[in-house]
Amino acid sequence: MVLAAGEGARMRSARPKPLHHLCGRAMVLYVLDAAPSEDVRATVVVVGREATWVEKEISERRAPNARLTFVEQREQLGTGHAVGVALSSLDEAFGEDDGDVVILPGDAPLLRRSSVARLLEAHRERHAALTMLGARVEDPTGYGRMIHAKDGSLQRVVEESDATSDERAITEVNTSVMVVRHSLLGPALRHLDRHNAQEEYYLTDLVSVLHDLGHVTASVMLDDATEGSNINDRRQLARAEAVMRQRINDGWLTRGVTMWSPANTYVDADVELAAEVSLLPGTVLRGHCVIARGAEIGPNAMLRDVEVGEDAVVGAVEATKVRIGAQARVGSFVVLSPGADVAPGEVITPSSPPSH
Repeated sequence: MVLAAGEGARMRSARPKPLHHLCGRAMVLYVLDAAPSEDVRATVVVVGREATWVEKEISERRAPNARLTFVEQREQLGTGHAVGVALSSLDEAFGEDDGDVVILPGDAPLLRRSSVARLLEAHRERHAALTMLGARVEDPTGYGRMIHAKDGSLQRVVEESDATSDERAITEVNTSVMVVRHSLLGPALRHLDRHNAQEEYYLTDLVSVLHDLGHVTASVMLDDATEGSNINDRRQLARAEAVMRQRINDGWLTRGVTMWSPANTYVDADVELAAEVSLLPGTVLRGHCVIARGAEIGPNAMLRDVEVGEDAVVGAVEATKVRIGAQARVGSFVVLSPGADVAPGEVITPSSPPSH
């Protein structure tokens, strides 16, 4: 289950928070990519503000065979309420069988699938009712604090606005990622109340409910705390994008792409690069660019949805929805109009527009 119903008021945008982009992709799509892929009976996305917009963008960008169910949270009464409105969809997916529900926040795009897999593995090894993913951070400001019992079990999570001064000093924080046994989820949700500073149903209160009923409640800590970062404003979005861009660049460097200055090279998530491609400083590749083997791009090229053939050389060029053939040469300061087709081996300079 992905919770993508938040209003995101601090983003100060008409765009719903889950649809704000990092490296050319909506953040909620990264969260869906981090979800388990094996033995999944259903994927439920809870939407709220601009529900139709969110559903449309997710549906268009996901694989056609992805089994997605959308449920709308019409009232914003908290994360516990959001899960509650989706219970009927979960019950239908499980039928008479039991299983586990992985719950992911729609605003955690840095989360890796390997971390979610490790959480699920630990949950099953311990036969837990609930297992939560946590992180150890230097500055826990803004996060719920994880309180552990003497036996090491996770006893409860306290939100910062409800925490005492001692609790606020705790540096183990909740990431809002958890696994809950399906058969216990509905009954536990009925124990939640809104007696807190936000007057909302906190999903994290499931921890204390299940712990107090004698069930096993556990935690797993992230190796990399940045994975648990939630995006609530544009400053956090910018920091997350910087992390994602470094991940993308590091990935391409290990696959044989040359970047003269990785810190000054910007490659979107859906770009495809072959080995032996060279990207010079200031190059920006947006959307779905496809760059073939041996091509050299930049410096200061700005390409969007552009296909570049083998061994082509593209200078400081601006182009959108263009095809550049193999061994073509497009000189600096050329602007290619959408739909332009540069033939293989063709040479384009500022004074000679493409022949196609």
